[in-house]
Amino acid sequence: MMLVRYLSQMGKYFLMIKEIFNKPTKWSVMKGLILKEIDDLIIGSLGIVMFISFFVGGVVAIQTALNLTNPLIPKYLIGFATRQSIILEFAPTFISIIMAGKVGSFITSSIGTMRVTEQIDALEVMGVNSLNYLVFPKLIALLLYPFAIGIAMFLGILGGFVASVYGGFGNSTDFVSGIQMEFIPFHITYAFIKTFIFALLLATIPSFHGYYMKGGALEVGKASTVSFVWTSVTIILVNYILTQLLLT
Repeated sequence: MMLVRYLSQMGKYFLMIKEIFNKPTKWSVMKGLILKEIDDLIIGSLGIVMFISFFVGGVVAIQTALNLTNPLIPKYLIGFATRQSIILEFAPTFISIIMAGKVGSFITSSIGTMRVTEQIDALEVMGVNSLNYLVFPKLIALLLYPFAIGIAMFLGILGGFVASVYGGFGNSTDFVSGIQMEFIPFHITYAFIKTFIFALLLATIPSFHGYYMKGGALEVGKASTVSFVWTSVTIILVNYILTQLLLT
């Protein structure tokens, strides 16, 4: 019975995605909506993304340095390990799960509140495709999400550099040579492919939970929680599948 419910929800989700692109809103209106969503979802999230990236990069470098107790192990491995951790996993996946909490909850609660206060019904009555009006600007805004992840990668490695050099775990020459050692450009491509797909999930899954919720104010809070859980679970599953497809 539960399987049938999940399959039904998945079908509803894909039908919602199809409906987003039907009967588009006028560009003059849509332009303002997209700019507002870029401000709310991307620019509004840069602060927390930059703060977390810098300090987690520092922690990765310190923990790597503290585990390199053998004097035969070269110090440049601190830079190498920091680069690999940040670019491959931390920046694209870890930040996306944090964003599922910040951006996802915001999207679900804002659309859910509109559902509860019957604003979505009002849009439908006026002949507006409410899914296109509400979800499409979020989808376009989150296409700029890789830009935030690029900043996270840079600041993560910078945080590792600062922690390693100024914490006395190694010198700047070793750290920089570690960053440059055996660099595979495809790893950056892989990270951005993941980020792009996570952006689509971050825009659509919370919107789905907000749009189709029923009830009152209490249910808006519950929908936000459920949307965060499902967005995180989906991101982790998709991360596993993409890693298997692209890196093996």
